[in-house]
Amino acid sequence: MQILDELWDPVVEIVFEHSYVVVVLPIHLEPHHDLLVGHPVDLAPRHGQWGAEVTADALVRWLLHVEAIEDLAEAGQHSWRGITDGPVQIDENNVDRMHAVSISTRNNGGVSTSRPEVVAHRGSSHLEPEHTLAAYLRAIDDGADALECDVRLTSDGTLVCVHDRRIDRTSHGSGSVSGRDIDELSEHDYSYRFWHDFEEPDNPERTQLLTLERLLTTALEKNPDIRFAIETKHPVRYGGYIERELADVLTQFSLDTPGSGGVPPARMMSFSWLAVRRMQRLAPHVPTVFLMDRIWWPYRDGSLPPGVAAAGPSIDVVRRHPNYVQRVHAAGGQVHVWTVDEKDDLDLCQEQGVDVMISNRPGRLLEWLDD
Repeated sequence: MQILDELWDPVVEIVFEHSYVVVVLPIHLEPHHDLLVGHPVDLAPRHGQWGAEVTADALVRWLLHVEAIEDLAEAGQHSWRGITDGPVQIDENNVDRMHAVSISTRNNGGVSTSRPEVVAHRGSSHLEPEHTLAAYLRAIDDGADALECDVRLTSDGTLVCVHDRRIDRTSHGSGSVSGRDIDELSEHDYSYRFWHDFEEPDNPERTQLLTLERLLTTALEKNPDIRFAIETKHPVRYGGYIERELADVLTQFSLDTPGSGGVPPARMMSFSWLAVRRMQRLAPHVPTVFLMDRIWWPYRDGSLPPGVAAAGPSIDVVRRHPNYVQRVHAAGGQVHVWTVDEKDDLDLCQEQGVDVMISNRPGRLLEWLDD
């Protein structure tokens, strides 16, 4: 059985793909290293409770994301997607591709170089409830260059703008997005706990669940030149169906074809490299952003996975690695940083030459940039 040393750094990603688990590791594993994994009801101990070495079997079990497991369990054992009792499949070709030289795409990201692009993170979510129509309309009024949203699939296949797997934090309802249809999810108030407007307490722009199609329709009517940064969430119950549906919606709105700037007005983002690669196949003209809350060691030289237009590090990553932005630019990529809300964050991004700043306070950032 394959033994993996130094558990934390070698691990890159685990996702649910088709009817089996795909583990992507920055090391070479031979086919005979495939392992049998049953239903993930008995997770291995957390990191730190093992010794210096850990078996690949224990590693796989530990990596299974708890939220995804809960989501699968909520659907019922007989409708599980993503887990079988068969062998774990190691996608070695994907591992090899991650070490390939990145395509130089900095001129193809659709971002102006006159100043950093300011993107409204879930709308102007510091002033309005996140992912509501009110937040996005406020962002357009504030002058945001682009709108960022997270999308998830409902049980009846509708893309909705919700960050969390469950709606408990942002509504007065409970349960998972993927386990309910659009009608069930629409019963709840999505300004709950986070917004109290005594002048318009029942304004539907602040309270209603927002679908991606409604966001695109309304935003484009208000500002035909607005751009979109759309993140697909993973791991999820429906796996790659979310990118397929996103590609269809972008086609419906003609957002997957080059605009006046030579690139589509929409770009796709994800922390999952497999989701990014899938989107590249489905919508090859749409720029992709590889999000990261830490720099994967194969890309610490500034390179990016093949075809990816931009790195999407957090502001904390940029602060911890002051030369990273320069290395990405030297390799031909862009850098889109989240979440930039404070003046110190803005100053750092400007010093580093960041291309895009994603913020809960786009209006404030633009005021600072104009000073």
